[in-house]
Amino acid sequence: MDWDEAQRRPVEAFKQDLTALSIDELQARITALEEEIVRVRTELEVKRAHEQAASAIFKS
Repeated sequence: MDWDEAQRRPVEAFKQDLTALSIDELQARITALEEEIVRVRTELEVKRAHEQAASAIFKS
């Protein structure tokens, strides 16, 4: 998977037609998206911590 493909895939998933999905499928999709939000926020926190650590080293 190249960088461009990695950037496109999430956007395409958001554009999926939801009208054919059942209530259970929609709920499962919400659950999966909420789990993905947690995963992304966790990674964001890790990257910010690394950035702050690197910044502190170079400010010394």
